[in-house]
Amino acid sequence: MKLLDIAQVAQRSGVPASTLRYYEQEGLINSVGRRGLRRLFEATVLEQLAIIALGRWAGFSLQEIAKTFSPNGGIQIDRSRLTAKAEELDQVIHRLTAMRDGLRHAAACKARHHMECPRFRHLVKLAGSGRLDPEPEKRTRRAPMRR
Repeated sequence: MKLLDIAQVAQRSGVPASTLRYYEQEGLINSVGRRGLRRLFEATVLEQLAIIALGRWAGFSLQEIAKTFSPNGGIQIDRSRLTAKAEELDQVIHRLTAMRDGLRHAAACKARHHMECPRFRHLVKLAGSGRLDPEPEKRTRRAPMRR
C-alpha cells in the first residue's frame, strides 16, 4: 500500500493542502497516519478527490458528495440523486435560455423605448409579481415565450 503525504496529494491532485485538511475535517477523505507533522493518505485518495471535483463541478454540495462515499472509502453513487440533479439542471437551463432570449430580444427590439415593447412589458409584469423568482423550489415550469 503506497502512502502519500499531504504535499504529494496536493501536488498530484491540484487541491491545496488547506482544502485537503478541510475535506478530512468534513469526513470526505481520511488520512491514515502521519510522517512527522504531515498527514499521510492512501493513494486511493486521488480517486476520491476526483469524485469530489466532479461532484462540485456538477453542482453537488459537499454534504451531498459525502453521501457518495461508504465508510470504507468506496464509492456508492445514488442514481436517484443523479436524476434529481439532472432535472434541477434542466430547470436552470430553461431559465437561463429564457433569460438569454429575453436579453437578445431587448437588445434587438425595434420599439423606440423598451416600455413600448409588449414582450418586455410582459417580462416586467412577471418580475413585478415575483414570478421570475430565481429560487428553483418556488418556480413553476412555464412554456417558453413565443417570439
